[in-house]
Amino acid sequence: MKTEDNKNIIKAEQSLVLKDRKYLDMSGIIEVISFNEEKVILQTTQGLLDIKGQDLNIHSLNLDNGNIKIEGLFSSLIYTDKNTEKGILKKLFK
Repeated sequence: MKTEDNKNIIKAEQSLVLKDRKYLDMSGIIEVISFNEEKVILQTTQGLLDIKGQDLNIHSLNLDNGNIKIEGLFSSLIYTDKNTEKGILKKLFK
């Protein structure tokens, strides 16, 4: 992505609803970078989101609308400002 595109992405709205640490419903999703039962990394309109937990399962995903629903037991949701592919690759190979 170009730098100009990243500036527009950061300004886009996003919502996040976490219910009982078991159900996550989000909008503003651009791409699923990686996922397994313990970790999901998402590119969102607000930056990279690193989700950690147990028995994580992507219940539904619609990239056209930018929506995702994830179920499992969530332990952390951490945003980072790293929007470059270099940052993504570092996260993947940690």
